[in-house]
This record gives sequence, structure tokens and C-alpha cells, in this order.
Amino acid sequence: KEAVTVEGTSIGLKVGDKITIKALVYGMLLESGNDAANVTAYGISGNLTEFAKLMNSYAKEIGMNDSNFTNPSGLTDKNHYSTAYDMALLTSVAIKNPVFKKICSTESAVIDFGTPEISRTLSNHNRLLRECEGVFGVKTGYTKASGRCLVTACERNGVTLIAVTLNAYDDWNDHKKLYNFG
Repeated sequence: KEAVTVEGTSIGLKVGDKITIKALVYGMLLESGNDAANVTAYGISGNLTEFAKLMNSYAKEIGMNDSNFTNPSGLTDKNHYSTAYDMALLTSVAIKNPVFKKICSTESAVIDFGTPEISRTLSNHNRLLRECEGVFGVKTGYTKASGRCLVTACERNGVTLIAVTLNAYDDWNDHKKLYNFG
């Protein structure tokens, strides 16, 4: 129950639902499903605290020295923080995974889950996939405390660039300008 009862956006998971890890990843990356993030954490580590320990360990391993995670979804907590640099570093590692890259670049996907099973269409909130040449992901985010946050990656002429803006009112246009400049 704790995994699916969460504030913010969700994909609509209910207690007892059956869902694949791949569908959960689609739910996290396309719909920002906080329930999908929690269910993944519970499935991997048994609870959110142990999963956050794994997140922090991996973050340190790849050089994210100015981040601390307390939950899998990015929901506000005074001890949950990161920097634009660390998010760019994480993105540079994540986009090397072809499955991650494919999912975060998908504009919409149908996933099946539930008991009884239902099909649900998820839509990627990253409008730069349609509006900016070469953009192939990565993640939108918003909380009242953090404001609008956007992490994108763009490939043009064989060069991949990553842009991260935190608490940026005009993030879509900021990223377009950064890629056109870069």
C-alpha cells in the first residue's frame, strides 16, 4: 500500500497490481509516475530507505559528489538534493544504456498492468522531442520547492550534448538556445 499511495503524478497503480519492470520504467520516464518509482524501489530493496542507499552509493561511484537522495521519485525532502552538474553526469551515464535511451526518447507507449490487466497509453511530457532537432530525452520534473526542472540530451552532427536547468521558468526555450549555440 505504501508503494502506490504517493503524492504527485502517478500511472494509477493499485495494491495487488501486477506490472513488469519495463512498464514501471516507462511509467517513471514518460509520466513521472511516483507510484512506479516507489514500486520499483520496494521491488528492488524492500523499502524506500534501502533503495535511497543504493541510489546514493551509485551516485558516489559515478562522481556525483553534490547529491543526496532520500526517495526514488524526487519528491521534496530537506535532505534530498542535487545539482545541474550531477544530473548531467548521471545523464551521461544513463544514455549509454540503449534501453534507457529508447524509453526516454519515446513520445508515447502503451503499457499493460493491473488485476485485471488493463492497457494504458503513457505520454512523454518532454515537448522538445517534437520541437528541437536531435533531442532524444531525458526527463521533465516539477515540485513547488524545486520549480520547473528539465534534463535533455541532443545529438547533432555526431556530437551529443546534455542540458540541465533547475528552477527555470523558460526551460524549453533555454534548452533550444543552448543546443543551437552548442
